[in-house]
Amino acid sequence: MLKVVVCVSGGGTNLQAVIDGVQKGSVTNVEIVRVISNNKNAYALERAKNAGIEAICVSPRDYAGREQFNEALTREVDAVSPDLVVLAGFLVMIPPQLIKKYENRIINIHPSLIPSFCGTGFYGLKVHEAALARGVKVTGATVHFVDEGMDTGPIIMQKPVMVRDDDTPETLQRRVMEEAEWIILPWSLNLIANGKVTMENRQVRVSE
Repeated sequence: MLKVVVCVSGGGTNLQAVIDGVQKGSVTNVEIVRVISNNKNAYALERAKNAGIEAICVSPRDYAGREQFNEALTREVDAVSPDLVVLAGFLVMIPPQLIKKYENRIINIHPSLIPSFCGTGFYGLKVHEAALARGVKVTGATVHFVDEGMDTGPIIMQKPVMVRDDDTPETLQRRVMEEAEWIILPWSLNLIANGKVTMENRQVRVSE
């Protein structure tokens, strides 16, 4: 059984997709042992509690500096000894010590087809605003391993979403979630939990 910690900052729709997958049996060999948010008002915490999952807040605002916050976040992840950490809309820079400790055991969902519209400053609605401003015809979402860079880790899975002529950032964001994010994050987690994901020289191989 793969023990998973999910880190999230906002509403937690990707978290809910994973919870639903576990409950329905489309995500197997997975136990979500803790949900961590940097925002005490995040609805994701309520989603976790409703599913009987321990939910805690670790906010930078509660610490004197970033180093203290990084130590606290690492400590709270370590406390439940997870096999995998899932970043499901976590808008906080992951501490270097956490990335090193959980090398190739942290995954992230990003709302674009990396390497497009990713990196510093590209999060949430900003990603979709940039995609529409550039006039792309296809966007999507990416699940990738987390390394020391920003959205630079090895790619596990991607799913495209067509852009419509009448799209706004809000409508595009919603469709990318519905047609890509909520599908490939649980799918990737299930594959990892069942030994279907391997990596060599930063190239991910997925077997069905």
